[in-house]
Amino acid sequence: MKAIIIGSGISGLTAACYLVKSGWEVTIYEQFNKIGGVTGQIEKEGYIWDLGQMLVEGFGPGEPVGLIFSELGIADKIKTIRTERAYVFPDFDLYKPEKSSDFFWRREKFKKLFPDDADGIDKYYKFYIKMMEIVTLARKAEYSKGLKSIFLKIKMFLKLLPVLPKMKWNSQKMMEHFFKSEKLQAVFLTILADFVTPPTQFVGLGVPFINPEASFDELVPLKISKTGIHPSYRYILGGMGSMVDVLVKTIEEGGGKLYVNKTVKRILIENGAAKGILCEDETKEMADLILASGGAREILLDTIGKKHLPEDFVLKVKDIPLMESILMVHLGIDFDPTPHQKLSTVYYYGTYDIDKAIKECRIGKYHEGREGFVIFIPTIFSPELAPSGHHALTVYTIAPNILDKGSWEERKEELAEKLLIEAEKVIPSLRENAKAKVILTPEDFKKITHLKHHAFGGMAPIMGKSGIPHKTPIKNLWFIGAQSESGAGLPNIISDTSRTMKRIFKEFKKS
Repeated sequence: MKAIIIGSGISGLTAACYLVKSGWEVTIYEQFNKIGGVTGQIEKEGYIWDLGQMLVEGFGPGEPVGLIFSELGIADKIKTIRTERAYVFPDFDLYKPEKSSDFFWRREKFKKLFPDDADGIDKYYKFYIKMMEIVTLARKAEYSKGLKSIFLKIKMFLKLLPVLPKMKWNSQKMMEHFFKSEKLQAVFLTILADFVTPPTQFVGLGVPFINPEASFDELVPLKISKTGIHPSYRYILGGMGSMVDVLVKTIEEGGGKLYVNKTVKRILIENGAAKGILCEDETKEMADLILASGGAREILLDTIGKKHLPEDFVLKVKDIPLMESILMVHLGIDFDPTPHQKLSTVYYYGTYDIDKAIKECRIGKYHEGREGFVIFIPTIFSPELAPSGHHALTVYTIAPNILDKGSWEERKEELAEKLLIEAEKVIPSLRENAKAKVILTPEDFKKITHLKHHAFGGMAPIMGKSGIPHKTPIKNLWFIGAQSESGAGLPNIISDTSRTMKRIFKEFKKS
């Protein structure tokens, strides 16, 4: 059997690994000049930086992605290390203390900072444990069979019953239920800026999962109750590119082919079924299965055409909510930044009004770094990503796809400079000591990802909205990736791609 995969992002590479392991003939077509999409890397003058997500959840042994890598026989080739992040707000910071009597040290710190919310803080942490227990039971049930699976599902449902009345709550309402202080509410909601999703539009029951306590302390035990486990927070040694290299090698060893600078112009449809692809250079190839990843509008409307798709499906594609983009400045520096930032990853927030900041971003108003940014230093873990004695460092922040004033091309240097001025309030002399610099604007990311609207994480997690179904109305054409029903986030995409491939194999076996 022969498969064609459009796009070499993490979903395309994961799918290809499953296919070659099952004996399929596989070809990947990538429109950019490098494999990996936003899991790829960029290099300049001896420095290497990641393009996209830098720290990940669920990659540890026995965790969702770790289990998938074991299934593919590559778990021992992708080296990870547990790590942590910190938040810095205008009035306080959330760095791990040197000593703590409780692994939920944030709970104790919150009580000191917000004594009037002490009871609500305790209630939130009970809620947090319960949600982690529910998702742990769901995961165990998925990997179990027979009576054991049924027992786990019953146990999960019983734990879910008390929180069912909160199913329709948004995250803002959920935080107001627990906390009176708007600043404390913001602690748990500011991460939604990464998704460019207002708190009033994000599901309330999801708050614990975007605030896993283990992500703030690499030493916290992962088991928090008899049935509850929260995921570890990890860095892939060598950066995302090292994971991409392992996946590519697995595909090539299985006989798979990968082409870059090959843009698919059209998916060929005959009698309601996908039969092959036609590239812009007139390359034509036929296949039994086509897996498309990337932009839903670009893939499902532009390369197929509305005439081949049901009207309700076209409307769903047009209606998919997308995140906004990002401004990313990569620096190679000749000094040690760790006296100023001891962790690899720190979020610096300049506002507590996350709702306003997100809504302004969505209408083109760019905050120029004043409302928040992240500084990431990968060479704390992987010194080989920079020349000896130097460091690779990235400063990034959410940004609108289209600016309300001027264009990204016109203002690229100006806005990168303003972002670095904000970052120098944390790490002085960044600009003066930069030996290499790479600026990536939303326009640059559009070229890398082949998107008309660059959505940094893909589909925005808006309540009541869902991504595009993996199985399309066209026979033998499946859609995967960050704009599919898997939703955003590397762990979600990898896990859902794994499930989708097993579903595809079953369907082909039946036919």
